[in-house]
Amino acid sequence: MKDDTTKHNNLVQGVSGDGKSLDEVNGSVKVPKNAGFFKTLMAYTGPGILIAVGYMDPGNWITSISGGAQFKYRLLSVILISSLIAMLLQAMSAKLGIVTGKDLAQLTRERTSKGMGIVLWVIAELAIMATDVAEIIGSGIALELLFKIPLIIGILITAADVLLLLVLMKLGFRKIEAIVATLVAVILLVFAYEVALSNPSMSGIIKGYVPTSGILTNHSMLYLSLGIVGATVMPHDLYLGSSISQTRQLDRSDHNDIKKAIKFSTIDSNMQLFIAFIVNSLLLILGAALFFGTNSSLGRFVDLFNALSNSQVVGAIASPMLSMLFAIALLSSGQSSTITGTLSGQIIMEGFIRLRVPLWVQRLVTRLFSVTPVLIFAIIYKGNEAKIESLLTASQVFLSIALPFAIIPLVIFTSDKKIMGEFANRPWVKYTAWISTVVLIGLNIYLLFDEIIGLF
Repeated sequence: MKDDTTKHNNLVQGVSGDGKSLDEVNGSVKVPKNAGFFKTLMAYTGPGILIAVGYMDPGNWITSISGGAQFKYRLLSVILISSLIAMLLQAMSAKLGIVTGKDLAQLTRERTSKGMGIVLWVIAELAIMATDVAEIIGSGIALELLFKIPLIIGILITAADVLLLLVLMKLGFRKIEAIVATLVAVILLVFAYEVALSNPSMSGIIKGYVPTSGILTNHSMLYLSLGIVGATVMPHDLYLGSSISQTRQLDRSDHNDIKKAIKFSTIDSNMQLFIAFIVNSLLLILGAALFFGTNSSLGRFVDLFNALSNSQVVGAIASPMLSMLFAIALLSSGQSSTITGTLSGQIIMEGFIRLRVPLWVQRLVTRLFSVTPVLIFAIIYKGNEAKIESLLTASQVFLSIALPFAIIPLVIFTSDKKIMGEFANRPWVKYTAWISTVVLIGLNIYLLFDEIIGLF
C-alpha cells in the first residue's frame, strides 16, 4: 500500500489508487453518527438506485411487454419471484463490500492466479459489453424516434455520454445518484401514466402475482418466463453493488458502525429494487392491457413506439403523445443504465487486472468495448433497427455465460466466516442463496442451449 502522499498525488493526476474500490469516491459521503432513523436512511439512500436501473434497463422491456401481450397478467408472478431473488443477492453484494472493504472483483482476483484473473476479467468485460448493448441500442433508437437523428449518429452520441460521467464524478457521487434517481422517476411516471390510461383489470393483476402450474406446462409461457428470470440478475450489478456500498464513510473497527451500514444499505437496496419491480410490473401490465389479443408484432422498440399511436392496436387512447412518452422513458432508461455500466467497467478493470491508468481512459475504453460491435452492425446493416436489435439476443447469451462467474463467488465469499466473520450469511440465507443460484444458472443454461439450437 502506498503512503498518503503517493495516494494523494495519484488522485491529483487522475490515477486510481491501489487498494480501494472506486478510490475517488470511496468513503466520500458523510453519514451522521447519532441521527434518527430517517435522517440516517437518507444518508445511505442512493447506491440502491444505481443498482436498480440494471433491473429495468431496455433489455428487459421487450420481454416484459411481450409477456403481457401473449399471456396477459399470468407472468407477474415470475417478475415477483425474480425481484425477490435480486433483493437477496444485492443485499449480499452490499454486505460484502461493507464488511471487507473490497469489491467482488478484488476478492475474486485475490483468490485466483494471475492467468485466471485475466480470464475472469475478459468474461466480466464481455458481460459489461452485453449489458451495454441493450442500453446503447435503446438510447440510439430513442434519439432517432424523438429527434429523427440517424441511428448511427445516435449510437455515436451514446459513446460520448461517458464524458458526462467524468464531469459528474468531479461534482460528487451524490450528484450521480440524484441524476439517476431523476431518470428512474421519469420512467416510473411515464409507465404509471400509460398504464392508468390503459384501464387494466385490478383483479387480474392481483391474481397474476400468484404462481400457476400453467407456467411450467405451457412451453411458450415457460420460455418467456425463463427469459424474464434469466435477464433479471445482471453480473455487473453484483460487482457494482459491492463497490458503491463503500461510498459511505465507515469505521470498520467499530462493530456497530458496520452493523448500521449493512442495515441501512440493505434497506436502500430493497427499496430501490422494489421500484424496479414496480416498473417491470407496469411494463407487463401495459402489454396485457393494450396488446393482449391484438396479435400485434411487438418484437422491437420501434414496433412498440408505433403501436402506441395506432388506434387499431391500442384503441381510443392511442396518440402520438403516448409514443413520445415511451421514447422519453426509453432514453431515460438507456442513459441511466450506461452511467452504471461505465462505473461497473471501471470496478472490473481495476479489480481483476489491477490496471492503473487515468480514470478517463478507463471509462473511455469501457464505453468503446460496448459501442464498437453495435456501431459495426449499424454500419453493415445501414441503420436497420430490426437487424441491430438482433444483437439483444446475442447479448443475453454473453450474460448467461458470465453470470455463474459472478454469482458463485458472491455466495461463497459472503458465507465464509473467515472473510465475513460474524456477518457471514445465516444458514437460511446461505441455502436460499444457493438454491436461487442453481435455479438462475440452470435457467440461463437452458436459454443458452435453446438459442444455440435455434441457430441450426
